[in-house]
Formats: sequence, structure tokens, C-alpha cells
Amino acid sequence: MKLDVIKLDGKKAGSVDLADEVFDLEPRADILHRVVRWQRNKAQAGTHKVKTRSETSYSTKKIYRQKGTGGARHGDRNAPIFRKGGIYKGPTPRSHAHDLPKKFRKLGLRHALSAKAKAGELIVLDAAESDGKTGALAKQVRNLGWKRALVIDGAAVNEGFARAAANIEGLDVLPSMGANVYDILKRDTLVLTKAGVEALEARLK
Repeated sequence: MKLDVIKLDGKKAGSVDLADEVFDLEPRADILHRVVRWQRNKAQAGTHKVKTRSETSYSTKKIYRQKGTGGARHGDRNAPIFRKGGIYKGPTPRSHAHDLPKKFRKLGLRHALSAKAKAGELIVLDAAESDGKTGALAKQVRNLGWKRALVIDGAAVNEGFARAAANIEGLDVLPSMGANVYDILKRDTLVLTKAGVEALEARLK
């Protein structure tokens, strides 16, 4: 699969051959769904907590005698049946993460990249380099028509480019090792540098 390479000023800078086994698969929604669900569950804080009857602040004294009142039998006011009593079987802090095989996670990334390529939302950039000035980069991004874009660079992101992009709304920058299915699908445009393409192909082939 061949794709044109552009520079930040919009001019062409040759072309690049993309590996079919990474960028030319038929995207499967079920695979993408499973990987995104794994990512989001892993990121969930799981800090939800309710008080059980041993943690609420009422007295533990039996509220009235067992027999002879004509009412139901009760112990203390902390019982779940009472207002402001303890919660029965409520949420407690836990991890929501579940396992997903590494091969499947790689497959998900291949399908996400293929989905962007199929939709025509994949752009290959010669190099993501900047002098660190936000205004200049923002103008270039505006001229290129990128509204919600993710830029994936090689092993390391250019420091000046990362600094300039930090304050531009809708523009995210990641190194190749940070490439993930959720961030790729969330953005309208996926921008890969030539170094990013090489790193992803080496990682996913």
C-alpha cells in the first residue's frame, strides 16, 4: 500500500510503502471493541466505596427488646433496612482490569491502523519537528485542516514539536510505543511520521 508523504507546510515529500499486514487488513469492529474495553477497564479507578453496617456511626445497642412490642425483631440502627444504616453488598475498591492476550492487543492495533487507512484518515508526515512556537505550529495545523488529530512519532517525540503542540486544542502527540487503539479511534485524523511508520511496522509485523 503506497501513500504520499507531506511536510508540515503541506508540500509533498515523496511517498512511502506501508506494510499490508499492518495497514491493509479488513477492520473488525468486534476486535476493536474488545481491545478498547480492555483499555478503558484497566484505566478505571475502582475507588468507589460504601459503608457497611460495621462502619456506620450509630450505636450498636439493640433498639428495643426482642419480644412484646408487637413490632418486628431488630438489632441496632446500623442494619441495612434502616435509613442511614449500612449498605448491603455495595461497591468496594477493586480493580476492573481483565486479561487480554498480547497477540490480541497487537491485532487490535493493526486493525485500528487499517481502519484509519481504509477511511482515508491516515496521513504520513516527513518529520514532526518545530522550533517550539505554538502560534507557528497552530497555523500549519489549521492550513492542513487537522481538527482532532493524533501525531505518532518514532521512539521519541521531538522536544520542540511536543512543546509547541501542548497548547493546541485537538492535537495530541505520542511516541510509537504509546500508540494505542483507543487514542487512534478517538481522533478524526491519524498522523504518522516516517519514523513512526517504521517503528510501528517493526513492532507489529
